[in-house]
Amino acid sequence: MNNRAQVFALHVNGQTHHVTVEADTPLLYVLRNDLELNGPKFGCGLGECGACTVLVDGVAARSCVVPVKAVVAREVTTLEGLGSIQEPNPVQRAFIEQQGAQCGYCLNGMIMTVQALLNRNPHPTEQQIREELKYNLCRCGTHVEIMAAAVQAATKQQ
Repeated sequence: MNNRAQVFALHVNGQTHHVTVEADTPLLYVLRNDLELNGPKFGCGLGECGACTVLVDGVAARSCVVPVKAVVAREVTTLEGLGSIQEPNPVQRAFIEQQGAQCGYCLNGMIMTVQALLNRNPHPTEQQIREELKYNLCRCGTHVEIMAAAVQAATKQQ
């Protein structure tokens, strides 16, 4: 074991996990490599594309630039923690119904960003949704379907 590695208790998707890593290890690496959660994706590694988005205490965070030490004693929610295949949450269901994915790589970030918006504003306007999603990159061009899914999810909140 590395002299700098420490044991951290992380609260992810309602469960406590103990991991031994360096304090500055990106949360994304722990989620994918140690906890085997594949919702968050490695995209740019710079916090700019949104593929790695998770919720930290209900707020969207780019897990590729958040160190593990920053989420101790906080609740981390990944795509897997929102719902299940059998029972997707309203945002996940809207993305399924509106076919809001082509390759699917950006989907995690889009869904988690919409969920974070709805956590703090259950009735956003279409313009507020657009503003929220403008820093999430999609190279496949499913923007119309993504917006339709986000609007549907917001409408079902009302």
